[in-house]
Amino acid sequence: MKKILIAASLIVSSSFVYAQSNKEEIDLIQSAFGMEKKALAAEFIKLDGPAKDAFWVIYDEYETKRKELGRKRMELLDKYVASYTTLNDESTDGIIKEIMDMQGQNDKLIETYYAKVKKASGSKAAAQFYQFENYILAKIRAMIMENIPLIGEFDKHKK
Repeated sequence: MKKILIAASLIVSSSFVYAQSNKEEIDLIQSAFGMEKKALAAEFIKLDGPAKDAFWVIYDEYETKRKELGRKRMELLDKYVASYTTLNDESTDGIIKEIMDMQGQNDKLIETYYAKVKKASGSKAAAQFYQFENYILAKIRAMIMENIPLIGEFDKHKK
């Protein structure tokens, strides 16, 4: 899991280094992260035969959709960083609503693919998929929160 955390931290930190990240940079970062993540998933989720083949087809489909949400998350982080010093009540509310919506979309995606994995590869594989994805997502969310200023954090330093 250490490798995945390193890859995830690269994604998070690169988002802040390149506030105006272009699509190619995001694709490159996501590709490297995705390969490491898939290797770790293979170590954690052990399957044989048709259940294994079905799982990886579904997992690859999931990863495609997850990467799109990841791209949107990076864009949202860029928006937050770019507007941090000018946030007012309305823009703060808008960003928080977008963050909550993004979290909901990620959670819904995992739930949807849990059901697909369960149907194709069984409950144990689905539970392992669910745990693995939620673990990774929780770590990424924690790293993001550790690397961005809290709303109003610098306001108290102005006084």
